Amino acid sequence: MSFEENIRRVTPYTPGEQPQKKVIKLNTNECPYPPSPAVKKALDSMDTDVLRLYPEVACDTLNDALCSYYGVPRECVFSGVGSDDVLSMCFLTFFAGREPVLFPDITYSFYDVWAEVYRIPYETLPLDENFCIRTQDYRKKNGGVVIANPNAPTGVLLGTDSIEDIVSHNKDSVVIVDEAYIDFGGETALPLIEKYDNVVVVRTMSKSRALAGMRIGYCFGQAALIRYLNDVKYSVNSYTMNTPALAAGAAAIRDDEYFRDITSRIIKTRTAFGERLRELGFTFNESSTNFIFAKPPAPFEASDIFERLKERDIFVRHFKKPERIADHLRITIGTDEEMDTLYLALKEIMK
Repeated sequence: MSFEENIRRVTPYTPGEQPQKKVIKLNTNECPYPPSPAVKKALDSMDTDVLRLYPEVACDTLNDALCSYYGVPRECVFSGVGSDDVLSMCFLTFFAGREPVLFPDITYSFYDVWAEVYRIPYETLPLDENFCIRTQDYRKKNGGVVIANPNAPTGVLLGTDSIEDIVSHNKDSVVIVDEAYIDFGGETALPLIEKYDNVVVVRTMSKSRALAGMRIGYCFGQAALIRYLNDVKYSVNSYTMNTPALAAGAAAIRDDEYFRDITSRIIKTRTAFGERLRELGFTFNESSTNFIFAKPPAPFEASDIFERLKERDIFVRHFKKPERIADHLRITIGTDEEMDTLYLALKEIMK
């Protein structure tokens, strides 16, 4: 018997490229603007002597700021190392049953990876021809439900009534609503945690708070669900978040004016760039995110445009799988100047 027979093997999540040279980087949905000045101030004023100590176990500095901002009781928030860490803990905690967990066939591609790693049965349900969720598909026996809203990589938003329909029809399962992009045009499902004891709303500071490099995520749910999450967290790693991240996250969440300014700028740029994409013949659903998921006109192929943009040091995202989306490009919204450069490159490629 070989030791390799005891090794757990999975097909890992494939992140967007992180080029080491200066490029126009529109492939990983990062914020094009720097973090709040309050973040710099918090980090500059930090006493580095505290770094010899372990960080806060309960993430009080960050969680207290989150509770104050969102008006949520302290026992109803959980923080982690990016929303990926929070979602991973949710999968590990809430999906220990025998029935399959349900999520769309086209969505954040980490979901099936976590299911495979943790040996969680799952079933993907196809989006309709417009890349929209059919809520009636989720009225079946299951071990949990995961909905990214707005969805990634499609950018399509599901209304809160539809989210509540899914939650209300799955009271025997935990429903996770992944709101990584909600700040760019959607209505949050956060009020549902007061009404239902089976819903968890997950957020990140990587997009609208410009802190992807700090890895800060969090979620909200009723106190019992958060206790279960903490039980699992403390059984895996008690000290998940580092001290600078806790300080930076708290500072970012308190600077609401800066947050609203950069998100409004991104939305304005998204609208203007979308009009220019349509002039070039691209088709796409209205986006409620900081990216546009667009299909180029015939005879142009998404894969070819992707490569030709890359030759010009402009990085967007192309997904080869599943085949239903292989003819699309996901384009992060950058600064106005970056989008101007991209538009001119597309015009040249498609002339």
